[in-house]
Amino acid sequence: MGQTLPKPALRPFLPDDVPVLAAIFTASIEQLTGDDYSEAQQQAWMEAAEDEEFGKRLASDLTLIATLEGSPVGFASLRGADHIRMLYVHPAVAGQGIATMLVDALEKLAGSRGAKSLSVDASDTAEGFFAKRGYTAQQRNSVTINDEWLANTTMKKTLGAAP
Repeated sequence: MGQTLPKPALRPFLPDDVPVLAAIFTASIEQLTGDDYSEAQQQAWMEAAEDEEFGKRLASDLTLIATLEGSPVGFASLRGADHIRMLYVHPAVAGQGIATMLVDALEKLAGSRGAKSLSVDASDTAEGFFAKRGYTAQQRNSVTINDEWLANTTMKKTLGAAP
């Protein structure tokens, strides 16, 4: 007989989560974005987790934590009613539906907050994930982080529309 895999769960962000979420953020960038960003770009991006503002951003947004057997494995944050600010999943569970579960929840929350659409500044690594969910590219962006330029794409989805 096959082994039953643990079911992921969602819970709200707690201030004590900052160190483990910083570790997930760093591991995700380090191990999942290498095809799209240079080592220097990855390093600059990962340094954001060392900034005091990292925890403040998580606390100021509506941040959800995905857990497996009680341990955080991913997180996503909704800024205001209609913008996904962060979506990161630990590489060990990438491709197992954790990001989908997090974004499903944020889309429902955004809709319940009255948002008609949801936007995200998707990394080049995440762009395909969001496109499959019905998000469409609006514009390309370049952001500077610690003297490194990183590209992303602002994407938008009308809520209530089928992907």
